[in-house]
Amino acid sequence: MFREGSGENGPRRAPKVGVLTFHRCVNYGSYWQARCLVEGLRGRGNDAVLLDYDCERTERIELRCAMQPLLPTRSPRGDIRLYARKARAFRQAIEALPLSGRFPLHAPEQMEACDLVMVGSDEVWNLWHPWYGGQALFWGQGLAAPRIVSYAASFGNYDADGGIDGMWAGFLRRFDAISVRDDNSRRLVRTALGRQPPLVLDPVLQFPPAIDPQWAAEPDTPFVALYGHSFSAGFAQAIRAWADRRGLRLVSIGYANAWAHEQRIATGPLEFAALIARSSAVVTNFFHGCVFALVTQKPFACEVSPYRMNKVRDLAAAVGAEGLLVYPSDPPEQVAEALDRPLDPAIAARIDALRGQSERYLQAAGA
Repeated sequence: MFREGSGENGPRRAPKVGVLTFHRCVNYGSYWQARCLVEGLRGRGNDAVLLDYDCERTERIELRCAMQPLLPTRSPRGDIRLYARKARAFRQAIEALPLSGRFPLHAPEQMEACDLVMVGSDEVWNLWHPWYGGQALFWGQGLAAPRIVSYAASFGNYDADGGIDGMWAGFLRRFDAISVRDDNSRRLVRTALGRQPPLVLDPVLQFPPAIDPQWAAEPDTPFVALYGHSFSAGFAQAIRAWADRRGLRLVSIGYANAWAHEQRIATGPLEFAALIARSSAVVTNFFHGCVFALVTQKPFACEVSPYRMNKVRDLAAAVGAEGLLVYPSDPPEQVAEALDRPLDPAIAARIDALRGQSERYLQAAGA
């Protein structure tokens, strides 16, 4: 790979690396995994940018989802105004990232040339994704680069038992290197290609962000960061009772949860990270809720939902945090057990080992 430095013919240029992911979603995890990956690659000496594709249809669907994230339950007008502020905060934060020139999603030949395109992370291969599912670009089709690799790619809630047909497997065979971030995705690739792809860390864990506490105004009293929506009634009751017994406020970040003490619906991505870092603990049912709790070393409890089962289950198994997942059949005491104790030091050791594995993959992939 190219690196800046002196050569016989003068300075060598840094390699141009394009990162292809879901970077324009109004979603904290999508923003931060994209930012951390491109900044991590830049820290390795690459000229890395997010490949900034454009599609009016997907942007319209994304915005509609951002305004009504709790469907089929409709949000009241006052909440919609706050969700609109949140979407504007995301737009501003995304525009500050290293971006390529814009090109149409369905015309990748107009994308600027790169030495390497890295697909991932996020659910880039989720064939069931409601608006990006089956987009050939994320499977490497039409990309203007001599090398195409994946980093921490995921099939999301597309279950490994479903398999993928010959066309999608053929697309994956054209990748020069493949890594995934969960075991469900590893099973799919192994079955399709007959080889075991390495399991690597989500970029937020691999390249932890430097979080500035000044990005957010802190609540006046100790608080628990509540990140997610559509929690079960039993889980919500258990969390609220636990927080009340301990004199902790529940601050709902990014989404309305009526059972929280405080709603911060309009939170932008920088404020989100600062609030997680300042919290006493994290309650979530989202993958990146778990990731940010791990990277900031906060106790957490994650309610497992069918949609995110594959992601949170495999993350917890990889780092040894299975005891922090809460299932519908678990008693309320399980919540207290997860939140009342610091993270097991063995979890940090597992993450460090996976960082080394991820680093070896990046080196072998030429990044």
